[in-house]
Amino acid sequence: MDPRRPRRERPAGPARRRRRPLLPRPGCGMNAGGATRPAPGSGPPEEVLRARAYLLRSVEPPNRHLNRLVEEYGPVEAADRLRHGAVPDELLRSATARRGSDHTDADLDTAAAAGARLLVPEDPSWPVWPFAAFAGTRRADLTPPVALWARGPGDAAVLADRSVTIVGSRAATRYGLHTAADFAAELGRRGVTVFSGAAFGIDAAAHRGALAAGSPTVAVLACGPDRFYPAAHEGLIERIAERGLVLTEYPPGTVPGRLRFLVRNRLLAALGAGCLVVEAGARSGSRRTASDAVALRRPLMAVPGPVTSGLSVGCHELIRTGDASLVGRPEDVLEVVGRLGVDLAPPPEGETRPTDGLAPHALAVHDALPARAAWPPSRIGEAAGLDADAVRAALTELEEHGLAEHHQGMWQRPARRGGP
Repeated sequence: MDPRRPRRERPAGPARRRRRPLLPRPGCGMNAGGATRPAPGSGPPEEVLRARAYLLRSVEPPNRHLNRLVEEYGPVEAADRLRHGAVPDELLRSATARRGSDHTDADLDTAAAAGARLLVPEDPSWPVWPFAAFAGTRRADLTPPVALWARGPGDAAVLADRSVTIVGSRAATRYGLHTAADFAAELGRRGVTVFSGAAFGIDAAAHRGALAAGSPTVAVLACGPDRFYPAAHEGLIERIAERGLVLTEYPPGTVPGRLRFLVRNRLLAALGAGCLVVEAGARSGSRRTASDAVALRRPLMAVPGPVTSGLSVGCHELIRTGDASLVGRPEDVLEVVGRLGVDLAPPPEGETRPTDGLAPHALAVHDALPARAAWPPSRIGEAAGLDADAVRAALTELEEHGLAEHHQGMWQRPARRGGP
Protein backbone atom coordinates (compact mmCIF):
# COMPACT_ATOMS: atom_id res chain seq x y z
CA MET A 1 0.00 0.00 0.00
CA ASP A 2 1.32 3.47 -0.92
CA PRO A 3 1.35 5.58 2.25
CA ARG A 4 1.19 8.77 0.16
CA ARG A 5 -1.89 7.93 -1.91
CA PRO A 6 -4.51 10.71 -2.08
CA ARG A 7 -7.38 10.54 0.37
CA ARG A 8 -9.90 10.30 -2.47
CA GLU A 9 -8.74 6.70 -3.06
CA ARG A 10 -10.00 5.62 0.37
CA PRO A 11 -13.13 3.53 0.62
CA ALA A 12 -16.33 5.53 0.40
CA GLY A 13 -17.54 6.98 3.67
CA PRO A 14 -18.65 10.22 5.28
CA ALA A 15 -16.94 13.24 3.80
CA ARG A 16 -13.98 14.36 5.89
CA ARG A 17 -12.19 17.65 5.91
CA ARG A 18 -8.43 17.30 5.54
CA ARG A 19 -6.60 18.58 8.60
CA ARG A 20 -3.59 20.75 8.13
CA PRO A 21 -0.53 19.43 9.97
CA LEU A 22 -0.05 21.25 13.25
CA LEU A 23 3.63 20.39 13.43
CA PRO A 24 6.43 21.26 11.00
CA ARG A 25 8.10 18.78 8.71
CA PRO A 26 11.56 17.37 9.51
CA GLY A 27 14.33 19.89 9.35
CA CYS A 28 12.31 22.48 11.26
CA GLY A 29 13.60 21.78 14.75
CA MET A 30 11.99 18.40 15.42
CA ASN A 31 13.34 16.25 18.20
CA ALA A 32 13.57 12.46 18.25
CA GLY A 33 9.89 12.14 19.15
CA GLY A 34 8.74 13.98 16.03
CA ALA A 35 7.97 17.27 17.76
CA THR A 36 9.32 20.75 18.24
CA ARG A 37 10.37 21.93 21.66
CA PRO A 38 7.64 24.30 22.89
CA ALA A 39 8.33 27.58 24.58
CA PRO A 40 8.55 27.42 28.39
CA GLY A 41 5.13 27.70 29.99
CA SER A 42 3.25 26.46 26.95
CA GLY A 43 1.51 23.11 26.86
CA PRO A 44 0.88 20.74 23.98
CA PRO A 45 -2.32 21.25 21.95
CA GLU A 46 -5.26 19.01 22.77
CA GLU A 47 -5.10 17.53 19.26
CA VAL A 48 -1.54 16.40 19.87
CA LEU A 49 -2.40 14.77 23.20
CA ARG A 50 -5.31 12.92 21.67
CA ALA A 51 -3.29 11.82 18.66
CA ARG A 52 -0.45 10.43 20.73
CA ALA A 53 -2.85 8.70 23.13
CA TYR A 54 -4.47 7.02 20.11
CA LEU A 55 -1.07 5.93 18.74
CA LEU A 56 -0.03 4.48 22.10
CA ARG A 57 -3.17 2.38 22.20
CA SER A 58 -3.09 1.32 18.54
CA VAL A 59 0.48 0.01 18.16
CA GLU A 60 2.37 -2.14 20.68
CA PRO A 61 5.79 -0.63 21.36
CA PRO A 62 8.47 -0.52 20.23
CA ASN A 63 7.71 0.04 16.55
CA ARG A 64 10.22 1.91 14.41
CA HIS A 65 7.71 2.23 11.55
CA LEU A 66 5.37 4.18 13.82
CA ASN A 67 8.22 6.42 14.97
CA ARG A 68 9.14 7.17 11.36
CA LEU A 69 5.55 8.01 10.54
CA VAL A 70 5.34 10.46 13.43
CA GLU A 71 8.70 12.00 12.57
CA GLU A 72 7.60 12.58 8.96
CA TYR A 73 4.04 13.82 9.43
CA GLY A 74 3.73 14.85 13.07
CA PRO A 75 1.46 13.04 15.55
CA VAL A 76 -1.88 14.46 14.39
CA GLU A 77 -1.56 13.50 10.74
CA ALA A 78 0.20 10.24 11.66
CA ALA A 79 -2.81 9.24 13.78
CA ASP A 80 -5.18 10.21 10.97
CA ARG A 81 -3.24 8.15 8.43
CA LEU A 82 -3.11 5.14 10.73
CA ARG A 83 -6.83 5.38 11.44
CA HIS A 84 -7.57 5.23 7.70
CA GLY A 85 -4.93 2.65 6.80
CA ALA A 86 -2.83 5.07 4.73
CA VAL A 87 0.43 3.76 6.17
CA PRO A 88 3.15 1.33 5.09
CA ASP A 89 2.16 -2.34 5.14
CA GLU A 90 4.60 -3.18 7.96
CA LEU A 91 2.92 -0.68 10.26
CA LEU A 92 -0.57 -1.59 9.10
CA ARG A 93 -0.01 -5.24 10.05
CA SER A 94 1.09 -4.19 13.54
CA ALA A 95 -2.00 -2.06 14.08
CA THR A 96 -4.70 -4.14 12.37
CA ALA A 97 -6.24 -5.42 15.60
CA ARG A 98 -6.49 -2.03 17.33
CA ARG A 99 -6.51 0.93 14.95
CA GLY A 100 -10.24 0.76 14.25
CA SER A 101 -11.21 1.21 17.90
CA ASP A 102 -10.60 4.68 19.27
CA HIS A 103 -10.39 4.55 23.08
CA THR A 104 -8.76 7.97 23.42
CA ASP A 105 -11.49 9.55 25.56
CA ALA A 106 -11.69 6.52 27.84
CA ASP A 107 -7.90 6.34 28.18
CA LEU A 108 -7.57 10.01 29.08
CA ASP A 109 -10.46 9.79 31.57
CA THR A 110 -9.19 6.57 33.18
CA ALA A 111 -5.69 7.96 33.48
CA ALA A 112 -6.96 11.20 35.01
CA ALA A 113 -9.00 9.23 37.55
CA ALA A 114 -5.79 7.42 38.52
CA GLY A 115 -3.94 10.72 38.87
CA ALA A 116 -1.98 10.30 35.64
CA ARG A 117 -1.42 12.62 32.71
CA LEU A 118 -0.06 12.10 29.21
CA LEU A 119 3.52 13.32 28.82
CA VAL A 120 4.41 13.99 25.17
CA PRO A 121 7.51 15.17 23.27
CA GLU A 122 5.80 18.54 22.77
CA ASP A 123 5.82 19.08 26.55
CA PRO A 124 8.70 21.11 28.11
CA SER A 125 9.23 18.35 30.68
CA TRP A 126 9.82 15.65 28.04
CA PRO A 127 13.30 14.08 28.59
CA VAL A 128 14.71 15.03 25.18
CA TRP A 129 18.38 14.38 25.92
CA PRO A 130 17.97 10.83 27.35
CA PHE A 131 15.76 9.70 24.47
CA ALA A 132 18.08 11.20 21.86
CA ALA A 133 20.32 8.18 22.54
CA PHE A 134 17.92 5.99 20.56
CA ALA A 135 18.96 7.79 17.38
CA GLY A 136 22.49 6.47 17.77
CA THR A 137 21.66 2.75 17.59
CA ARG A 138 20.54 0.57 14.70
CA ARG A 139 18.75 -1.99 16.84
CA ALA A 140 15.13 -2.15 15.69
CA ASP A 141 13.89 -2.75 19.23
CA LEU A 142 15.52 0.41 20.57
CA THR A 143 13.17 3.24 19.67
CA PRO A 144 11.89 6.15 21.77
CA PRO A 145 8.36 6.08 23.15
CA VAL A 146 5.61 7.92 21.31
CA ALA A 147 4.42 9.30 24.65
CA LEU A 148 4.40 8.36 28.33
CA TRP A 149 1.67 8.20 30.94
CA ALA A 150 2.98 9.94 34.05
CA ARG A 151 1.90 10.08 37.69
CA GLY A 152 3.51 12.40 40.18
CA PRO A 153 4.74 15.99 40.51
CA GLY A 154 8.21 15.35 39.12
CA ASP A 155 9.59 16.93 35.95
CA ALA A 156 10.95 14.07 33.85
CA ALA A 157 13.51 16.24 32.07
CA VAL A 158 14.89 17.63 35.33
CA LEU A 159 14.91 14.28 37.13
CA ALA A 160 16.75 12.58 34.27
CA ASP A 161 19.39 15.30 34.04
CA ARG A 162 21.45 13.87 36.93
CA SER A 163 20.39 10.30 37.35
CA VAL A 164 21.26 6.63 37.57
CA THR A 165 19.26 3.50 36.82
CA ILE A 166 19.63 0.77 39.46
CA VAL A 167 18.56 -2.77 38.55
CA GLY A 168 19.16 -6.27 39.81
CA SER A 169 17.69 -9.57 40.87
CA ARG A 170 14.17 -9.93 42.22
CA ALA A 171 15.34 -12.75 44.52
CA ALA A 172 18.06 -10.58 46.03
CA THR A 173 20.21 -11.47 49.01
CA ARG A 174 20.46 -9.38 52.17
CA TYR A 175 23.80 -8.16 50.88
CA GLY A 176 22.23 -7.02 47.61
CA LEU A 177 19.25 -5.34 49.27
CA HIS A 178 21.47 -3.48 51.73
CA THR A 179 23.86 -2.39 48.98
CA ALA A 180 21.08 -1.15 46.68
CA ALA A 181 19.38 0.82 49.45
CA ASP A 182 22.65 2.26 50.73
CA PHE A 183 23.81 3.35 47.27
CA ALA A 184 20.41 4.85 46.40
CA ALA A 185 20.19 6.77 49.67
CA GLU A 186 23.66 8.26 49.37
CA LEU A 187 23.21 9.13 45.69
CA GLY A 188 19.85 10.70 46.49
CA ARG A 189 21.48 12.86 49.15
CA ARG A 190 23.99 13.97 46.49
CA GLY A 191 21.20 15.09 44.16
CA VAL A 192 21.15 12.05 41.86
CA THR A 193 17.72 10.70 40.88
CA VAL A 194 17.34 6.92 41.08
CA PHE A 195 15.36 5.23 38.28
CA SER A 196 14.18 1.63 38.62
CA GLY A 197 11.28 -0.69 37.86
CA ALA A 198 9.47 -1.05 41.24
CA ALA A 199 9.87 -4.85 41.15
CA PHE A 200 10.69 -7.08 44.10
CA GLY A 201 14.28 -7.25 45.26
CA ILE A 202 16.87 -4.72 44.10
CA ASP A 203 14.36 -2.39 42.41
CA ALA A 204 12.28 -1.92 45.54
CA ALA A 205 15.37 -1.56 47.75
CA ALA A 206 16.70 1.20 45.48
CA HIS A 207 13.40 3.10 45.52
CA ARG A 208 13.08 2.77 49.30
CA GLY A 209 16.66 3.92 49.84
CA ALA A 210 16.07 7.06 47.79
CA LEU A 211 12.78 7.81 49.55
CA ALA A 212 14.38 7.30 52.96
CA ALA A 213 16.94 9.96 52.03
CA GLY A 214 14.15 12.38 51.13
CA SER A 215 14.97 12.19 47.43
CA PRO A 216 12.50 11.83 44.54
CA THR A 217 12.76 8.58 42.62
CA VAL A 218 11.23 7.40 39.34
CA ALA A 219 9.57 4.04 38.63
CA VAL A 220 9.09 2.88 35.04
CA LEU A 221 6.34 0.24 34.83
CA ALA A 222 5.36 -2.39 32.26
CA CYS A 223 1.60 -1.99 32.79
CA GLY A 224 -1.06 0.69 32.51
CA PRO A 225 -0.94 3.83 34.69
CA ASP A 226 -4.07 2.69 36.51
CA ARG A 227 -2.48 -0.56 37.68
CA PHE A 228 0.05 -1.48 40.34
CA TYR A 229 2.57 -4.19 39.62
CA PRO A 230 3.52 -6.02 41.64
CA ALA A 231 0.29 -5.58 43.58
CA ALA A 232 2.18 -5.94 46.86
CA HIS A 233 4.04 -2.73 46.00
CA GLU A 234 0.96 -0.54 45.69
CA GLY A 235 2.02 1.44 48.74
CA LEU A 236 5.57 1.85 47.47
CA ILE A 237 4.40 3.01 44.04
CA GLU A 238 2.03 5.49 45.67
CA ARG A 239 4.92 6.90 47.72
CA ILE A 240 7.02 7.22 44.58
CA ALA A 241 4.17 9.06 42.83
CA GLU A 242 3.77 11.45 45.77
CA ARG A 243 7.35 12.68 45.60
CA GLY A 244 8.77 11.67 42.23
CA LEU A 245 7.31 10.12 39.11
CA VAL A 246 5.76 6.88 37.85
CA LEU A 247 6.06 6.39 34.09
CA THR A 248 4.72 3.88 31.56
CA GLU A 249 4.17 3.83 27.81
CA TYR A 250 1.28 1.36 28.12
CA PRO A 251 -2.31 2.67 28.06
CA PRO A 252 -4.76 2.25 30.95
CA GLY A 253 -5.89 -1.29 31.60
CA THR A 254 -2.75 -2.89 30.14
CA VAL A 255 -1.58 -5.90 32.14
CA PRO A 256 2.13 -6.69 32.45
CA GLY A 257 3.76 -9.52 30.55
CA ARG A 258 7.25 -10.94 30.09
CA LEU A 259 7.77 -9.23 26.72
CA ARG A 260 6.53 -5.93 28.09
CA PHE A 261 9.06 -6.08 30.91
CA LEU A 262 11.85 -6.54 28.37
CA VAL A 263 10.50 -3.70 26.24
CA ARG A 264 10.21 -1.46 29.32
CA ASN A 265 13.88 -2.05 30.13
CA ARG A 266 15.03 0.04 27.17
CA LEU A 267 13.40 3.08 28.80
CA LEU A 268 15.19 2.42 32.07
CA ALA A 269 18.47 2.12 30.20
CA ALA A 270 17.89 5.42 28.38
CA LEU A 271 16.57 7.53 31.26
CA GLY A 272 19.53 7.00 33.57
CA ALA A 273 22.80 8.81 32.88
CA GLY A 274 24.35 5.49 33.85
CA CYS A 275 23.16 1.99 34.72
CA LEU A 276 24.14 0.15 37.91
CA VAL A 277 23.62 -3.60 38.29
CA VAL A 278 23.72 -4.63 41.96
CA GLU A 279 22.94 -8.36 41.78
CA ALA A 280 22.23 -10.43 38.68
CA GLY A 281 22.19 -14.14 38.02
CA ALA A 282 23.44 -15.65 34.79
CA ARG A 283 20.01 -15.22 33.13
CA SER A 284 18.70 -12.24 35.08
CA GLY A 285 16.36 -9.82 33.32
CA SER A 286 18.62 -7.01 34.49
CA ARG A 287 21.19 -8.32 32.02
CA ARG A 288 18.81 -7.14 29.28
CA THR A 289 18.76 -3.65 30.77
CA ALA A 290 22.55 -3.76 30.90
CA SER A 291 22.69 -4.79 27.24
CA ASP A 292 20.36 -1.94 26.27
CA ALA A 293 22.48 0.51 28.26
CA VAL A 294 25.62 -0.54 26.39
CA ALA A 295 23.80 -0.22 23.05
CA LEU A 296 22.66 3.28 24.03
CA ARG A 297 26.21 4.15 25.10
CA ARG A 298 25.32 4.61 28.73
CA PRO A 299 28.08 3.91 31.27
CA LEU A 300 27.49 0.48 32.80
CA MET A 301 28.56 -0.33 36.36
CA ALA A 302 28.32 -3.47 38.47
CA VAL A 303 28.74 -4.24 42.16
CA PRO A 304 30.81 -7.37 42.83
CA GLY A 305 29.61 -9.98 45.28
CA PRO A 306 30.78 -13.25 46.84
CA VAL A 307 32.25 -15.64 44.28
CA THR A 308 30.07 -18.36 45.82
CA SER A 309 26.83 -16.46 45.14
CA GLY A 310 24.89 -17.37 42.01
CA LEU A 311 23.22 -13.96 42.16
CA SER A 312 26.55 -12.27 41.54
CA VAL A 313 27.51 -14.34 38.49
CA GLY A 314 25.96 -11.83 36.10
CA CYS A 315 27.74 -8.88 37.70
CA HIS A 316 31.07 -10.67 37.65
CA GLU A 317 30.62 -11.57 33.99
CA LEU A 318 29.85 -7.96 33.06
CA ILE A 319 33.00 -6.85 34.88
CA ARG A 320 35.14 -9.66 33.43
CA THR A 321 34.16 -8.88 29.84
CA GLY A 322 34.81 -5.18 30.33
CA ASP A 323 31.21 -4.17 29.66
CA ALA A 324 30.82 -2.82 33.19
CA SER A 325 33.17 -0.99 35.50
CA LEU A 326 33.49 -2.26 39.06
CA VAL A 327 32.06 0.03 41.73
CA GLY A 328 32.28 -0.47 45.46
CA ARG A 329 31.03 2.85 46.82
CA PRO A 330 28.31 5.38 45.96
CA GLU A 331 31.13 7.86 45.29
CA ASP A 332 32.31 5.65 42.42
CA VAL A 333 28.86 5.87 40.83
CA LEU A 334 28.67 9.62 41.36
CA GLU A 335 31.97 10.09 39.54
CA VAL A 336 30.52 8.26 36.52
CA VAL A 337 27.11 9.98 36.32
CA GLY A 338 27.95 13.30 37.97
CA ARG A 339 29.42 16.52 36.68
CA LEU A 340 32.62 16.09 34.72
CA GLY A 341 35.63 17.17 36.73
CA VAL A 342 33.51 18.07 39.77
CA ASP A 343 32.01 14.89 41.24
CA LEU A 344 35.29 13.05 41.65
CA ALA A 345 35.47 10.08 44.01
CA PRO A 346 38.09 10.47 46.76
CA PRO A 347 40.54 7.59 47.25
CA PRO A 348 39.13 4.80 49.41
CA GLU A 349 39.86 5.28 53.08
CA GLY A 350 41.46 2.32 54.80
CA GLU A 351 41.53 1.57 58.51
CA THR A 352 43.21 4.41 60.42
CA ARG A 353 46.01 3.67 62.86
CA PRO A 354 47.48 5.78 65.68
CA THR A 355 50.86 5.73 63.95
CA ASP A 356 49.52 7.14 60.65
CA GLY A 357 51.37 10.34 59.78
CA LEU A 358 54.43 9.71 61.96
CA ALA A 359 57.84 10.67 60.64
CA PRO A 360 60.03 7.70 59.62
CA HIS A 361 62.35 8.06 62.65
CA ALA A 362 59.39 8.27 65.04
CA LEU A 363 57.86 5.18 63.47
CA ALA A 364 61.14 3.27 63.85
CA VAL A 365 61.40 4.26 67.51
CA HIS A 366 57.76 3.32 68.11
CA ASP A 367 58.43 -0.13 66.68
CA ALA A 368 61.41 -0.50 69.04
CA LEU A 369 59.57 0.63 72.18
CA PRO A 370 58.86 -2.19 74.64
CA ALA A 371 55.26 -2.78 75.68
CA ARG A 372 56.05 -3.74 79.27
CA ALA A 373 59.55 -3.37 80.75
CA ALA A 374 60.74 0.20 80.07
CA TRP A 375 64.09 0.83 78.33
CA PRO A 376 66.58 3.65 78.42
CA PRO A 377 66.95 5.77 75.25
CA SER A 378 70.33 4.20 74.48
CA ARG A 379 68.85 0.71 74.21
CA ILE A 380 65.90 2.01 72.16
CA GLY A 381 68.36 3.71 69.77
CA GLU A 382 70.30 0.47 69.42
CA ALA A 383 67.11 -1.46 68.58
CA ALA A 384 65.95 1.23 66.12
CA GLY A 385 69.37 1.82 64.58
CA LEU A 386 69.30 5.56 65.32
CA ASP A 387 71.66 7.97 67.07
CA ALA A 388 70.84 9.64 70.38
CA ASP A 389 69.59 12.94 68.89
CA ALA A 390 67.19 11.18 66.52
CA VAL A 391 65.89 9.00 69.36
CA ARG A 392 65.25 12.00 71.63
CA ALA A 393 63.35 13.85 68.88
CA ALA A 394 61.33 10.75 68.06
CA LEU A 395 60.45 10.06 71.69
CA THR A 396 59.23 13.66 72.09
CA GLU A 397 57.00 13.30 69.01
CA LEU A 398 55.63 9.97 70.23
CA GLU A 399 54.88 11.39 73.66
CA GLU A 400 52.96 14.30 72.10
CA HIS A 401 50.81 11.78 70.24
CA GLY A 402 50.24 9.67 73.34
CA LEU A 403 52.26 6.80 71.88
CA ALA A 404 55.10 6.75 74.44
CA GLU A 405 55.48 7.40 78.16
CA HIS A 406 58.47 7.58 80.49
CA HIS A 407 59.27 7.21 84.16
CA GLN A 408 62.63 8.03 85.70
CA GLY A 409 64.30 8.23 82.29
CA MET A 410 62.92 4.90 81.08
CA TRP A 411 60.56 4.66 78.06
CA GLN A 412 57.84 2.26 76.96
CA ARG A 413 54.52 2.15 75.13
CA PRO A 414 51.51 3.39 77.14
CA ALA A 415 49.60 0.75 79.05
CA ARG A 416 46.23 -0.19 77.47
CA ARG A 417 43.21 1.22 79.26
CA GLY A 418 39.58 0.19 79.29
CA GLY A 419 40.08 -3.24 77.79
CA PRO A 420 41.08 -6.75 78.74
